[in-house]
Amino acid sequence: MDERIKKFLSKMSIEEKVAQISCIERNELLENEYFSGSKAERVLRNGAGHISPVLRPFDPETGTPISNEIQKIAMNSGPKIPVIIHDECLHGCMAKGSTSFPQSIALASSWEPEMVEKVAQIIGKETRARGIHQALSPTINIARDARHGRVEETYGEDPYLTSLMAVAFIKGLQSQKVIATPKHFATDFASDGGRDSGPTFFSERILREIFFPAFKASIMEAKAQSLMAAYNSINGIPSSSNRWLLTEVLRKEWGFEGFVVSDYGSVWGLYASHRVAGSLAEAGKLALEAGLDIEIPNSPCFSYLVQLVKEGKISQSVIDTAVERILKGKLWLGLFDNPFSDPEKAAKICDCDEHRKFALEAAMKCIVLLKNNGILPLAKDIGSIAVIGPNADAVRLGGYSGFGIKVVTALEGINNKISKRTKLYFAEGCRVNDTSKSGFAKAISAASKADIAILVMGNSSETEGENRDRCNLNLPGVQENLIKAVADTGTPVVVVLINGSAITMTNWINYVDAVIEAWYPGEEGGNAIANVIFGDYNPSGKLPITFPRYTGQLPLYYNHLPCLRKYDYVEVRGFQPMFPFGYGLSYTNFEYKNLRVSPETISKKDSVKVSVEIENTGKYEGDEVVQLYLRDMVCSVIRPVKELKQFKKIHLKPGEKKAVEFSLTQQDLSFLDENLQPKIEPGTFEVMVGPDSANILKTTFEVK
Repeated sequence: MDERIKKFLSKMSIEEKVAQISCIERNELLENEYFSGSKAERVLRNGAGHISPVLRPFDPETGTPISNEIQKIAMNSGPKIPVIIHDECLHGCMAKGSTSFPQSIALASSWEPEMVEKVAQIIGKETRARGIHQALSPTINIARDARHGRVEETYGEDPYLTSLMAVAFIKGLQSQKVIATPKHFATDFASDGGRDSGPTFFSERILREIFFPAFKASIMEAKAQSLMAAYNSINGIPSSSNRWLLTEVLRKEWGFEGFVVSDYGSVWGLYASHRVAGSLAEAGKLALEAGLDIEIPNSPCFSYLVQLVKEGKISQSVIDTAVERILKGKLWLGLFDNPFSDPEKAAKICDCDEHRKFALEAAMKCIVLLKNNGILPLAKDIGSIAVIGPNADAVRLGGYSGFGIKVVTALEGINNKISKRTKLYFAEGCRVNDTSKSGFAKAISAASKADIAILVMGNSSETEGENRDRCNLNLPGVQENLIKAVADTGTPVVVVLINGSAITMTNWINYVDAVIEAWYPGEEGGNAIANVIFGDYNPSGKLPITFPRYTGQLPLYYNHLPCLRKYDYVEVRGFQPMFPFGYGLSYTNFEYKNLRVSPETISKKDSVKVSVEIENTGKYEGDEVVQLYLRDMVCSVIRPVKELKQFKKIHLKPGEKKAVEFSLTQQDLSFLDENLQPKIEPGTFEVMVGPDSANILKTTFEVK
């Protein structure tokens, strides 16, 4: 590989080298059918490195893959180097006709990394078949503030759970020879007030304990081939020109050998927003010298690099290093051997029956039952049902979703499940962000005639997502009024939430009989919701984020540091979420007992065994996520009140018992000392095991 790269570099002009670390926008690329005479063709013939998403992967008239036309031009001219085409693949490739799985926050609710890896394998298989080689995914930022509009793209608030999900997704995607690009390095979702991409101010300790672990695991364990730098700044230094982040930590500490891409326009932002550069040329120079290799989606800043080299203002060796990283990625992809896509294969596998079936399985595993007074599951031959709400018969897939597929809505799923004699009434009631109650009368009428009302509420791309941060986590518009109006009819009410972040429920939860968190559940979401409602699937999902009672409690997360004063407000005493991290009910009951540690005293180099007995004391078989938390009771550095260290998912039949065992290692017991070095101190450790972070059994052991 090294010899091939050196050979290419020796034959390339400076213009061709800069083209390798540049990107062509989709709009330029699709100016005409064969790019003849266009700017895109000229750049391609110069050896372009990257192409931004080709959302129209096939020519609508000829059926020829556009990606193949791109590669033909690239390979028949200039340095004959194929092009990397990238797209977004958070929960499915965005190209038309790709399988759409549950959104990332939902996938994390499965607490099943093995399933996430298989999801990513399918996504990778469909993506590569389209001639797309790099996914700007997964999003692995830590979501500590539920107001942030892009919480839906994350795996939640916990570094350990996020790391496991990130590694699983990257391994699955890259097993299909699609480059994964974990993003956004490193604190992009953590600014004040939950606002997107704002400045952050964190100590190195917090960075290394909370915001770095998932990125470190992505590089060192999953071997991600690429990484995206963030828009935001950390302690006054923009992430896209932060040499400490992109070179000292990423490459020298973690051994990253891949290439770093900018977030869309983040290099331009060094000049236009952060104002650390006085010109576009200076912005490009700052980013490249810091360790950022490719400017996407286009190159207003990197286009000046040729001029800077010729003027002696930047070393050509810096450019050569970036080009080497790009060429290495293309060799890893196998593009020099076969740069073309297979349209026949793509037609067969994209959104095929097998993939749709797994999308349904994933969606069911991601659903979280938040409340149930015994009303669920429903009988399929119930006399009548009213299905009401703005998300009942609407397609809600979440941000960065594909198109051109059949999406099953909740209304369709319920209608597919009920008996022929069951009467079904439907009323929208209101739209997601309506201020008008004009649709209430029809909804109240439907509920009054029914044995039960299923209200499908929540958010949409109008009320959350990228550039849609929130200052209020109540249901938008008049949805809460609709819930109360329907409840006032006396008909039992089940609320199904379709959304991407926490929702506050204090104003209405006592009026309803059950609450189901379905998230953005993917193309088979309606069938998954119906399977849970009617008992064909026993829900097992657990929350990857804390749900507050009031928006004013935010940021609210379970692994907070202790405080000398009480952790409360005048209105809310103590740490009182609506639903804690790790929470999720089942149709059956699981009893935890006999928590033990062995041995009870260990040395620093020993491991400790933790065992607990779980019994299914209910009437249904089901899955349970057994969670283990740890606290260092006395430490030279303040430690969180609890930290998730391990978990296991088990399946139990009614009456069945199972002993679940964990082994805590040195890594679980260590912390970063005052010099930010891993250390284990002697003393007492508290072990907490339970179904969530609040309902736990406790015991202790000693480290000598």
